[in-house]
Amino acid sequence: MTSTDINAQPEGRVNKLYFAAWRWHFYTGLFVIPFLTTLAVTGMAMLWIAWIDGRDGERTLVAPQEITQPVSAQAEAAVAAIPDGVLKQYVAPRTNDVAALFRVDADGDATMVAVDPYTAQVIETFPRRSGWYDFVDNIHSDLMLGVTGDRMIETAASLSLVLIATGLYMWWPREAGWRRALVPSFARGRALWKSLHGVVGIWLSVFLVFFLISGLAWSGIWGGKMVQAWSQFPAEKWDAVPLSDDIHASMNHDRREVPWALEQTPMPASGSDVGATGVENGAVTLDTVDALAREIGFDARYQLNVPQSETGVWTLSRDSMNTDSTDPMSDRTVHVDQFTGKILADVRYEDYSLAGKAMAVGIALHMGTLGLWSVVANTLVCLSVLFLCVSSVILWWKRRPAHAGRLSAPPMPKELPLWQGAVLVGLAVSMAFPMAGLALLAVLTVDTLILSRLPKVRQSLT
Repeated sequence: MTSTDINAQPEGRVNKLYFAAWRWHFYTGLFVIPFLTTLAVTGMAMLWIAWIDGRDGERTLVAPQEITQPVSAQAEAAVAAIPDGVLKQYVAPRTNDVAALFRVDADGDATMVAVDPYTAQVIETFPRRSGWYDFVDNIHSDLMLGVTGDRMIETAASLSLVLIATGLYMWWPREAGWRRALVPSFARGRALWKSLHGVVGIWLSVFLVFFLISGLAWSGIWGGKMVQAWSQFPAEKWDAVPLSDDIHASMNHDRREVPWALEQTPMPASGSDVGATGVENGAVTLDTVDALAREIGFDARYQLNVPQSETGVWTLSRDSMNTDSTDPMSDRTVHVDQFTGKILADVRYEDYSLAGKAMAVGIALHMGTLGLWSVVANTLVCLSVLFLCVSSVILWWKRRPAHAGRLSAPPMPKELPLWQGAVLVGLAVSMAFPMAGLALLAVLTVDTLILSRLPKVRQSLT
């Protein structure tokens, strides 16, 4: 174990800036590490559960046959399996050897019913959003604490950007050159761990920033109040189409299911004569709407939401976020009038704003829904994050003072050069990511008003 004089003041302008960055890196990591560890572990679990078993039971196998039963016959069997059930959704099979899925609600409970599309026989039923994927997803998204957990994760993710920035500053090559920064030196003891931590960190930084930003876009403050609010799909593009009082987010149930760019956009309403050509022959039924979906390009797996009110619409959708496809640029949402069968809206990837397009691709990359290669790649990222968390604890352990009761934080220089620049950076981070700003402000307040007035407490925390 290496003992370090933690109260020694650094000399030189560069050293003082380095120690200041190191101190912020230390305290930010102290808060962030438990969250990053949790996100990495749950992220890996979600990746492999979705790949091996599916998220919604969509990998229930059936024996392929030549003729499939009408979707309406399959739906009748599904509804009959749930007493007093009401049909909400149809999820078409991904391949010809898996079951069709129907969501049927009764007494406020949602049940998924797997039906053999060739025989219209019910194979199994299970509560919606009740699998291991959903359990882990709830931890990953909000620690199972609702809004409080969402705010905690948003704060940790925002502060992780500070952690990355200070880490890059500390490890950036100055005199030793880029080889030392990019290739580990296999020394011994703490030097080995420091080299591995820095090299993995600098290689991972770009990927980690991407994962943090794409994850933050789902958060309540930075994502919902700042970014998403001005990046939504404009309903004005639907010329002369009546709009409902509901927004697309109303179709979310316990999990984000609607494309990020559409969530805040009003839903179109049924009950007018407007719209493009849709169902032309016969009544507007589950079978004719499914036939329309196939005619206009929805192949393999897609989702069909059934109208639930007098102004409700049939909604056809396919997107990579819901694992309907592996190509986010093929995302598409179509709304059909329940009375006339006319197409009221047809929203495609190219209709999204620039931020919406970035999120569609970003979510697919973040969730690893682009195929096995993205599952493996994301697993490597998660493992690298776990290594950084573990190695940071080992580095602290090896440099802590010999006597107990000290956190061994790097010393803060008494005179910090270029402090104005540091203040400006802090203000920029606070304005861009409010939760990080609040956390930084809280730390500064405690340090200024409490720790500075209690020398013994301050000594035990440094």
